[in-house]
Amino acid sequence: MSRVPADRALVSLTRNAAIASVATASFLLVLKAVAAWQTGSVAMLGSLADSGLDLLASLVTLYGVRVAATPADHDHRFGHGKAEALAALFQVGLITASAVGIAWRAAYRLTVDQPTAEAEIGIAVSLVAVASTIGLITYQRSVIARTGSVAITADKLHYQTDLLLNLSVIAALVLDQYLGLTGADPLFGMAIASWLAWGAFRASSLAIDQLMDKEWPEEKRQRFLEAAAGHPQLKGIHDFRTRRSGSRDFAQFHMYVASEMTVIDAHKVMDEVEARIAEQFPGVEVLIHLDPEGHVDHPDNPLVETDVTPTWFGKRA
Repeated sequence: MSRVPADRALVSLTRNAAIASVATASFLLVLKAVAAWQTGSVAMLGSLADSGLDLLASLVTLYGVRVAATPADHDHRFGHGKAEALAALFQVGLITASAVGIAWRAAYRLTVDQPTAEAEIGIAVSLVAVASTIGLITYQRSVIARTGSVAITADKLHYQTDLLLNLSVIAALVLDQYLGLTGADPLFGMAIASWLAWGAFRASSLAIDQLMDKEWPEEKRQRFLEAAAGHPQLKGIHDFRTRRSGSRDFAQFHMYVASEMTVIDAHKVMDEVEARIAEQFPGVEVLIHLDPEGHVDHPDNPLVETDVTPTWFGKRA
């Protein structure tokens, strides 16, 4: 068994991304509150509501990544990584509430003649929001590429939606005030609500996959098996299982060694296999069970006993 401590640098990256999200949401909330008051735009009001929920969601994300970074303890031996998935689901609930509220307000505006005003203010604020959001998303992408954080991924999906939302506000104000299409603003509000609902669905699927311990993608599983199976004294692999919790990966499998091998020699092989895996999959927590070649643990369970050794293994060995 190999327990790899959480990389402090990656934990710090995730926390910093959450802090950047909180700072961006706070700044945009104040800016959009002024713009919504001045313009009376439903699209801008929807953008304001979304930024308010962004701030709450970002605070929950910050708390979630802090909890997820907490080392394993007596009651949570696998760590606290799933706190990120729970934070992501909380974000989904807020996004869905925002979509319902915006849709209701937009439907009301379709029945009431209430023109917008001060388009210049709304457009200027939206442009600032677009620039700020692009900067945040770019930073979040770099963090996700290094950490795989599901909480930051959900946050990024939310801000990608915000980017479209802010562009929609600009289009709605231009069409409404400069081109005289008075129904454009509430219609854009309805479109924004629909897009928010779709974003909530996408974000929820990532979090649920983690909470349900979904297996790694097949391509990643194959690369892992190839890294493990390269040892000349390893005779085969079965019962290979993987999952992800927060920004950490877990893998476990049974490996066959020659039945006449001593415990000391078999353990040495296991250590060398773990070292091979660590070179290509740093930070993955690996659990290996040793079996003598030909041994069957659960003859009535084909899922457990399936041989997953790469097809080239026999030729190379």
